[in-house]
Amino acid sequence: MIIKQGAVSMKATLKSLRETKANPAVSIFVKTHREHPDNQKDPIALKNQLKVVEERLNNEYDKRTATTILENIQNKTNELNHNYNLDTLAIFASTDDVQIVRMPIDTKERVIISDRFATRDLVRDMASAVHYYTVVLTRDNARLIEASNDRVVREFDQQADAQNNMENIPFPIENNGLYTTGDAGSDRSANNESSYLKEFFNQVDKSVQELWGEHKMPLVVVGDTKNIGYYKDVCDRPENIIATVSNATNLEEGSAQHIVDSVQEAVEGYRSSLHQAAMGEIDKARGANMLQTDLQEVYRSAFQGVGETLYVRRGYMQPAKIDEKAQTLSMADDATAEGITDDAVGEIIEHVIHNGGKAVFMPQDLMGEDQPIALVTRY
Repeated sequence: MIIKQGAVSMKATLKSLRETKANPAVSIFVKTHREHPDNQKDPIALKNQLKVVEERLNNEYDKRTATTILENIQNKTNELNHNYNLDTLAIFASTDDVQIVRMPIDTKERVIISDRFATRDLVRDMASAVHYYTVVLTRDNARLIEASNDRVVREFDQQADAQNNMENIPFPIENNGLYTTGDAGSDRSANNESSYLKEFFNQVDKSVQELWGEHKMPLVVVGDTKNIGYYKDVCDRPENIIATVSNATNLEEGSAQHIVDSVQEAVEGYRSSLHQAAMGEIDKARGANMLQTDLQEVYRSAFQGVGETLYVRRGYMQPAKIDEKAQTLSMADDATAEGITDDAVGEIIEHVIHNGGKAVFMPQDLMGEDQPIALVTRY
């Protein structure tokens, strides 16, 4: 099965992959490109990684296992259209299934063969990003773009799988109800224009809310001040709007990346507000005796599913020896030593998210060397 890109699809896929045990579980990461002609290199990069997979499987496993997995991968990768690539192509293969995920993050090209799929680093990267929808409004049409940080994940169009069988109008949405400039003057009063536009934006919001119901992502609204105001007046969930941007240009014809570039200041403002709110939550949890900062305690609580929100200083990694049966973690200096997990913090993040909690990545000026990690527990 080929998974379409989309932050929610990625998170759900990574969760199901983490729960899968396979012997072998093959994880392949390939750097890819969004634009032509650079994406012409991508089939070659993929082929090179598949050669590594073939060599390792043939050396480490019996012929039947190796052949089955290689054929599964070949069948799925033959269907790939590299024109839809993002920044990384992740392939997870076993004798039973192959999952392919396009991701808007940079990863190191590598092949990992184990009894579990290598999802940890991807979970960390996904958790540290701000995922959001941008709805782009003009009086004539509306667009919807999904983004992660400063990168486009996709722009919704009539071919998008997510819009199949929608009850409301799929994006992009044209305003067919608004009078044209050639209409009789009687309809051209300011009151009529505002009511026509509000009706149009109400239709747009119904489509946004239908897609939001599936994915529940925050919303950035882009348009001129008047249109943003009308949209906020008629939208069902104004509390989901994290930012509005009224100075973006070329709203109808500009590329999705141009639009996403235009909202970065607003997204950074939102990220800063999350960080400030997080400091308040940490203090509140400390006062209620529901905060853990010792790495061993944090690991055990994360493993047991007690963690509600994990706060991690951006870039914090710690090698450690982990014993899952005993639920113990002992810090280590040498990440390459035998039996040592190179990134125990990544393991903790994965446990918290897998058990229904969330991870928040904090700037280094707010969480220093003395307290690089903090877990707010459920009780």
